[in-house]
Amino acid sequence: MCGRFTITLPLDELIVRYLIMENRLAKFAPNYNVAPMQFIPAIIEGKQGNRLGELRWGLVPSWAKEDKIGASMINARAESLPDKPAFRKLLTTRRCLIPADGFYEWQQRAGGKQPYRIVMKDGSPFAFAGLYDIWTDPQGNKLATCTIITTEPNSLMAEIHSRMPVILQPKHEAEWLDRDNTDTGSLLKLLQPYDAAKMRAYPVSSAVGNVRNNTKELLEEAK
Repeated sequence: MCGRFTITLPLDELIVRYLIMENRLAKFAPNYNVAPMQFIPAIIEGKQGNRLGELRWGLVPSWAKEDKIGASMINARAESLPDKPAFRKLLTTRRCLIPADGFYEWQQRAGGKQPYRIVMKDGSPFAFAGLYDIWTDPQGNKLATCTIITTEPNSLMAEIHSRMPVILQPKHEAEWLDRDNTDTGSLLKLLQPYDAAKMRAYPVSSAVGNVRNNTKELLEEAK
């Protein structure tokens, strides 16, 4: 699964990297411990180009009776997207990129769980493949939410966890966002484990397990 990640690059770099034409973020600050049910930066294709805004992490389908369902829908398995009512239509209509520069995963050990941070070897940012939806409460208030798609682990992640988030290759990001692309088969082919040779993982402090901890010290390698 993917339950925590980091997004720490400056806003101007984020705008340049993802060719943002419209920025709707009211504020932006480094987040060293992004957690479910938080509002996170996300990118969709707008009429004028890529649009940067906020989505709450934890998908609430438009047909849901209550928004609390989002807490259990932070991830969506790539293999079953066409079969799940909550995701099937979104795959062809509401796709997004969720930018990050690292993510955390916990490795089960005899003495407990060891958290790891996984990043690109060159330190570059990357984008998770996501789906989003818009839910309206009984009072007419709208809530835009998202989920991160996961897939089987690559050789690096297999030593840590049985799943990993789908990280899109940069050359595939525009194809994923393209609203005119409704070909389920071609979209599913993009949801592959990322090249392990381009990634590295290192142990970090168990402090990352507490969502209240959100400082750059969380990024340091544990001794």
